[in-house]
Amino acid sequence: MNWQQLYSARRTGSENSSATYTDAIRTSFQRDYDRIIFSSAFRRLQNKTQVFPLPGHVFVHNRLTHSLEVASVGRSLGKAVGDKIVEKYRDEKEDFTEFYKYELPAVIAAGCLAHDIGNPPFGHSGEEAIRTFFRELTGDAKKLFEEKLTPNQQRDFLYFEGNANAFRTLTHRFGEDALGGFRLTYSTLASIVKYPADSLSGFTKGQLITKKSGFFDSEIDTYKHIAKELGILQPDTQRNVFVRHPFVYLVEAADDICYRVIDFEDAHRLNIISIDTIRDLFLAFFDDGKDYDSRQRVEETFNKINDANKKVEFLRARLINLLINRVCAVFMEKETELLAGTLNKSLIDYLPARELELIKKIDDFSVQHIYNHRSVVEIEIAGYNVIGELLKEFFTAVITPGSPKSKKLLQLISKQFVVTGQPERLYEDTQSVVDFIAGMTDLYAVDIFRKVTGITFPQIR
Repeated sequence: MNWQQLYSARRTGSENSSATYTDAIRTSFQRDYDRIIFSSAFRRLQNKTQVFPLPGHVFVHNRLTHSLEVASVGRSLGKAVGDKIVEKYRDEKEDFTEFYKYELPAVIAAGCLAHDIGNPPFGHSGEEAIRTFFRELTGDAKKLFEEKLTPNQQRDFLYFEGNANAFRTLTHRFGEDALGGFRLTYSTLASIVKYPADSLSGFTKGQLITKKSGFFDSEIDTYKHIAKELGILQPDTQRNVFVRHPFVYLVEAADDICYRVIDFEDAHRLNIISIDTIRDLFLAFFDDGKDYDSRQRVEETFNKINDANKKVEFLRARLINLLINRVCAVFMEKETELLAGTLNKSLIDYLPARELELIKKIDDFSVQHIYNHRSVVEIEIAGYNVIGELLKEFFTAVITPGSPKSKKLLQLISKQFVVTGQPERLYEDTQSVVDFIAGMTDLYAVDIFRKVTGITFPQIR
């Protein structure tokens, strides 16, 4: 791969268009950011769980605020890396310099905005609830599922993946005549595909690119077209497996930095962990720092702050800034492997040994004290029950569309999620049901769950 081909302003839905849209105010890549942030799919993230239950008396991060903060970090990473690339390749053409110096930050920020847009309600437990439902199918439902769907299509549900669903959310037409979904640029779309493999090739150990899946059976051709345009390598042409686009590593790094640091901030506000714990874990990153990043200087400022929440905010900001600089340096050090498609770990995993050990301490503490906190476990269990029951009701309606109850249930599905009721289109119909449920907010999922199960009686509005 080469930096000259890895960016393109071409958009999905405009593959056959030769005209280039010009806007005196916004560039093509800035328009990507705007299309995502003004979309209803993005707005719904405000009521989707990040880690801790919503809503509560203490405001904690949801998927929307998390995505906005990741986009902020991603923009900084894009700017830092873009400047380094321009500095190294000074003799390139004007459009090359223009993109990497001024547009790459917008691409990475847009990719960060969209990285969680395909996640179902209730955090990662929502993904697992979808997988569990299809893995536990029995009787006629299981027989129909296995007869009508190809192995790859079956694995789209058996190994449902929010990353792949994000790509679908951004590119699928959802019942509209216009093609291309959000009609984003190829550069932005490529930047969110962390695992560029289909479901049949994904979920295998050993390679980062096949750790999970990045696109469903229905979006394979879309990704292939993007990969061809951008020169993304395909190591094995017999399988739908590609190498990562280099921009993916920056989007991933922004997410890696944010959730590690900001989950601690939320946990502190909820009185789950103490300020002393955060101070000890975060300040250790500055032990070998110099000048602005020296521990003495950081600790002096920290000690002058009176409010505990402000203390945490200060450390959070300083640590994020430090990690941005570290990750940018790693990106440029690994340039050869990035362009060859051989980098098999995330950028943060290439930090110096001392900092990696500190990251591991944060990860271990998070698993023990944050991700397994009672409130988090409770919402995960709720997610299993709510999503599992909704899938049971609506999937049954799809495979038995003629029953009176099924007809009523199918009326509840928004028209953008087309359900044909035709046996030969079971894959598409099942996708529509999953699209409908995965797109719900936490509260809407609970509301529909209560109504279809008869727990609450709907009122006339």
